[in-house]
Amino acid sequence: MRLLRLWPDESHFDFMRLRRLSFPLSAFISVATVVLFLQIGLNFGIDFKGGTLVELRPKPGVTSDVGSVRHTANEFGFGETEVQELGQGSISVRFPLQAGGETGQTLVMQKAHAAFDKDYAFDRVETVGPRVSGELVQSGTIGVVLSVVAVLLYLWFRFERELALGAIVGTLHDIVITVGLFVITRIEFNMTSIAAILTIVGYSLNETVVVFDRTRELMRRYKTMPTEQLLNLSINSTMSRTVMTAMSTALSLLALVLFGGEAIKGFSVVMLAGVVICTYSAIFVSTPFLIYIGLQAGGTRSQARDTSTLPQAAE
Repeated sequence: MRLLRLWPDESHFDFMRLRRLSFPLSAFISVATVVLFLQIGLNFGIDFKGGTLVELRPKPGVTSDVGSVRHTANEFGFGETEVQELGQGSISVRFPLQAGGETGQTLVMQKAHAAFDKDYAFDRVETVGPRVSGELVQSGTIGVVLSVVAVLLYLWFRFERELALGAIVGTLHDIVITVGLFVITRIEFNMTSIAAILTIVGYSLNETVVVFDRTRELMRRYKTMPTEQLLNLSINSTMSRTVMTAMSTALSLLALVLFGGEAIKGFSVVMLAGVVICTYSAIFVSTPFLIYIGLQAGGTRSQARDTSTLPQAAE
């Protein structure tokens, strides 16, 4: 029986040639992300902003009307209310944090029930006070920073200096682009989003380590092979494994996006995009970066072409 191959074993694609396109593109997107983050910011969810979140589902025989719900909610006098259609007729209503602590939030729910109980069922109600939201912001920020620092330290001690720098650049690139995805798409940023970012960091680390392990192996074996040719060989020999991993992960995440429901849709969409981002950066950012910082093997690297037999592709 012939096994399924998503990428040919004996490929010789010149990935490094595309670095002249991938580097300016990644640099532009990264700078744009930073600018948009500073100008627009993230769409913080109730976990970080505080307030009351209500999800309404129309009762049988009732057609949901987002405009009517928005008009009614704004008439409560609780400030600007965010109303969004979720699909299948459900509506999300988010009231801002109210003065008076728990009493203020209770008043919000009383008016919401009085106005919407007739036509809608309350599928979900979340209330987060200012103290809790502040603690979540603090703990979430500390968790992300410590995790990223730990990953960067691991990379620094895991590889030689040039390889470590390339891996660090790729990991930071993936984090920045992922944050940019939140900024541009306005996907709600909450505690689940932090879990998505940390998972993407782990996936990015995995993809980079696979390629760089092969790079280090080839550096020891072919000490006179030109750097660009060696890096192309590293990617081509691991590409079958990279494509298979990315495809299987993406198919699982696609199922979550389509059938997982609204509760985890944001997480699933970001993770699906993260697989693409991490795969791209491992091939077109981290590895080409080694050329620009002067990767060398055996002390010097001549431009003579190594005539030894090339290794077989990784399964």
